[in-house]
Amino acid sequence: MAAVVELADVSVVRGTTRLLHRLSWKVDEDERWVVLGPNGAGKTTLLQLLSTELHPSDGLVEVLQEVLGTVDVFELRPRIGLTSAALGDRIPRGEKVADVVVSASYAVIGRWREQYDELDHARAAELLEEVGAFHLADRTFGTLSEGERKRVQIARALMTDPELLLLDEPAAGLDLGGREDLVSTLSILAMGATSPATVLVSHHVEEIPPGFTHVLMLRRGEIVVAGPMAETLTEENLSVTFGLSLSLDESAGRYSARRRISSHRRG
Repeated sequence: MAAVVELADVSVVRGTTRLLHRLSWKVDEDERWVVLGPNGAGKTTLLQLLSTELHPSDGLVEVLQEVLGTVDVFELRPRIGLTSAALGDRIPRGEKVADVVVSASYAVIGRWREQYDELDHARAAELLEEVGAFHLADRTFGTLSEGERKRVQIARALMTDPELLLLDEPAAGLDLGGREDLVSTLSILAMGATSPATVLVSHHVEEIPPGFTHVLMLRRGEIVVAGPMAETLTEENLSVTFGLSLSLDESAGRYSARRRISSHRRG
């Protein structure tokens, strides 16, 4: 199975701050990864490496069989689908939803003078249908709820049929209903036979969609553990990652965690 991501002894240092330290990690094309960790763990920095927005200070980063530093990233980026809060903030609020999605064909934000054919428009409509947002096609992006905007961003990320899909905290800011709708959508995508290799960054195990196969846990820029979900997502590993004693429950492929309260009586 071909690797779509491979990191070897990767470090990222900014000034005197070490953001990542000697990460070695591999993602194969049939895998769906969740990256978990507290604030400051290095999750966003890792995603910036994978999206080619950042180069390592040391080590080797290979994305889609191309080594960063030896490839034109502007040719590589169309092969990578990305959703993030930063990207969402750049989308013009007056842009029609159908145009938000189809403009990914040219890797632009905000339609101008690009020309799209019927296949492009049909692809955009198909993706909006796939993420449950087809009814929003003629709305403007600024009139959407946060959950609806997240769905539209996912459709946009899939527009170029990417070989790698990166989701940076896609459920952040959603209420319970919005989170559950989004998790269901991501689960369907993850289980699709033609879905790309996916890396989803989150703080919360409750946001892990069924169908995701592996988990990487980060703390202070280093890997705590990485491997298949069923073997790796344990109370012990989660507690080490977040620095406190946690209990972990699983039901029908969904997880929940809470702080473990020690019970003792005072004399």
